[in-house]
Amino acid sequence: MSDRLRLHLLSEPRIPRLSSGGVCQNRSRPAMDELAQQGAVLADSAQEVARQTDVVITCLPDSPDVEAIVLTEAIQTMRSGMLFIDMSTIALASARKIYETLKAKGIQSLDAPVSGGDIGAQQGTLSIMVGGEASAFQRALPILQAMGQNIVHVGEAGAGQVTKACNQIVVALTVQAVAEALTLAKKSGVDPAKVRDALLGGFAQSRVLEVHGKRMLENSFQPGFTIDLHRKDMNIVLQTAREVGVPLLGSSQVTSLMDAAIAQGKGSLDNAALVTLYHRA
Repeated sequence: MSDRLRLHLLSEPRIPRLSSGGVCQNRSRPAMDELAQQGAVLADSAQEVARQTDVVITCLPDSPDVEAIVLTEAIQTMRSGMLFIDMSTIALASARKIYETLKAKGIQSLDAPVSGGDIGAQQGTLSIMVGGEASAFQRALPILQAMGQNIVHVGEAGAGQVTKACNQIVVALTVQAVAEALTLAKKSGVDPAKVRDALLGGFAQSRVLEVHGKRMLENSFQPGFTIDLHRKDMNIVLQTAREVGVPLLGSSQVTSLMDAAIAQGKGSLDNAALVTLYHRA
């Protein structure tokens, strides 16, 4: 790998397989200690990470976090010729703002949000959706291959975030569909576990039906991806839809269900816990 891989990680999915000697900074001390055990050098600030590195990767909860870290802190020590990869899920406008700002300083940047949850992050099997210049993508590809298996360069800056928004629509609506299907089966006096088994062999088969359906049957909602975080992503979906003038009726409805679950104190549960709203029916 021609670039020396260095990481700046804050929150959201863990990035696996840290290269020996990488530099990291995280708001969670246990996460930093874990990376230190893999050979990482711990830094006190984003500026310190950027000062010591050629490649900076961020993975943060939301758009304001990324803008604050990158455009206020790290940019102070970032240099022309560096590569920046943001693996957060953020708004399209923020992704493009960061791209343009860094481009003016001679820094290549990519928006590369991920899908696959904690398991995908731990196993290095994430799906990575990338927006930005083709030359930056080729430069980043060996790094991304250490974290994911399905890595697609979708298009120009912001295309990765649009793709992630599309992903979150499909996941959210499928979670809702599975919740409704299993609830209908149960209320009709039919074993929902057997219904799930039957559906897994047909055209309705999906990863959501397999994994989240099992969680719903077992009422096991230890989070892989919380309702709070999915709700944040759906806000990005609806914001993007407003900007381009597209009515997303299904997305609006499932976002309202998430709001109801959060109001009941379930925001920290796995998004499969949406099924509990139907249990009250």
